[in-house]
Amino acid sequence: MMHPTPDHFAADVDSHTLKQWLHDGGEIALLDVREHGQYGESHLFYAVPVPYSRLEVDATRLAPRRDVRMVVYDEGGADDTAARAARALAALGYSNVHRLAGGIAQWRRDGYAAFAGVNVPSKTFGELAEEVFHTPRIGARELAERQRRGDDLIVLDGRPYAEYQKMSIPGGVCCPNGELALRAHTLAKSPQTTIVINCAGRTRSIIGAQTLINLGVPNPVYALENGTQGWYLEDLRLEHGALRRYGDDISPQDVPALAQRSAALAERHGVPTVSADEVQGWLRDATRSTFVCDVRSAEEYALGTLPGARHTPGGQLIQATDQYVAVRGARIVVFDAEGVRAPVIASWLRLMGWDASVLKEGVRARLECAADETPPPAIRMLDDAALAAAIAQGAQLVDIRPGMRYRDRHIAGASWAIRPRFDRLRLDTTRPVVLLAEDAALAAWAAQDLRALGATDISANAGTPAGWSAQGIALESTPAEPADADCIDYLFFVHDRHDGNKAAARQYLAWETDLVRQIDERERAAYRFTAH
Repeated sequence: MMHPTPDHFAADVDSHTLKQWLHDGGEIALLDVREHGQYGESHLFYAVPVPYSRLEVDATRLAPRRDVRMVVYDEGGADDTAARAARALAALGYSNVHRLAGGIAQWRRDGYAAFAGVNVPSKTFGELAEEVFHTPRIGARELAERQRRGDDLIVLDGRPYAEYQKMSIPGGVCCPNGELALRAHTLAKSPQTTIVINCAGRTRSIIGAQTLINLGVPNPVYALENGTQGWYLEDLRLEHGALRRYGDDISPQDVPALAQRSAALAERHGVPTVSADEVQGWLRDATRSTFVCDVRSAEEYALGTLPGARHTPGGQLIQATDQYVAVRGARIVVFDAEGVRAPVIASWLRLMGWDASVLKEGVRARLECAADETPPPAIRMLDDAALAAAIAQGAQLVDIRPGMRYRDRHIAGASWAIRPRFDRLRLDTTRPVVLLAEDAALAAWAAQDLRALGATDISANAGTPAGWSAQGIALESTPAEPADADCIDYLFFVHDRHDGNKAAARQYLAWETDLVRQIDERERAAYRFTAH
């Protein structure tokens, strides 16, 4: 049921009503407005992380339709983050915002499940896909032995290049999952070559391997069980800083057959192909949300895309859908340049329960996807030299970069703060304040909260420790400050699993494999495996 609230910007919705909304087939954007670490410790299954510290920057990208049904929540009790978020969203023009009464604490008291970790619907999907498709897998020890013997095999790493470079299987080649349909044949040139797909954990290993199997490649294909973490837990050596990646040596003569193979897969999964005219009509439809997604590589996207289209690398759109789309029930239209990658991505999205289509004309379509984003407020930006002068004149420095960045290196004397806790700062509101941020827009929105606390002279700097040091600004490191309990923007067990912390790796893998046992019947039924 709905009931009135003293905050006129949002009506409260109770847990039982929200649970019905999440499964009634209508569009809904469920936003967890706590910080990333808090979200990762416990959140609702379909919740999208939109931390209050990034709210205005992320909300309009993730939920562009201003009258979409939206629910925000926080911890509950004395936590007023959701109320503040509702006011900020109203200021952005959102007109249908609700707060979960009692926050996640009341949700749990009402008997509903909460989930740890990140990208939970996508990772649960990967575990279910392995169950449904019986994806073949190979253990770390067996792979290492086959490599030692010199067997005819290749390891393809399905993660983005930056992740691959952090740690990889020795000899592995970076080929993100979204590129496999187009490029795997250039890396495993013989149909006898065994292909092993890996990621850091499980999901992308499974989805990547099953992608090639679903496409009908003749090669033996396996997912590396537990990815680089499984390798590490077996005390096998990982590579760091590897540079091997797929090449751009796709023969034009190969593309028609590859496109036909992908189209056949898409047809089996009921993926519609839609024209630019039809999509343009969808974009004009004020009653539905439509996301137009370029699934090509970052390099291709940078060379040119459709006006207003979002860059959503195909493998990551499956792996971390909630980083690109916050509206459950929205349309997703994917496109590429050659008709090989997009149909594969759409087929997976359909199985995940999304209303996904392929844009027929691809990157050559005549289509306008107007970006409806609110520009940040004006804020005076200081370069590093001006920052040094401000420090010399007694400015107060408030560092709002991630807590772990502050620990590593920050300006001596700067206070670390995170936007929802600005009220804990001990500021002299009569003195100038300089916000130190990684992004000028984040500083501009945060400055509004400082003004509400009485500060009037606020500027910002978006520099780096190297730039600060070059101006003679003294830096320091504080490995224990902010304290772990204050680093609400950091999820320790996800990030510690490759830092010599085997317990964190084991905890992560146990969490991932247990997801399918935590979901309820309606969450399981939202995936579409039963139809295929």
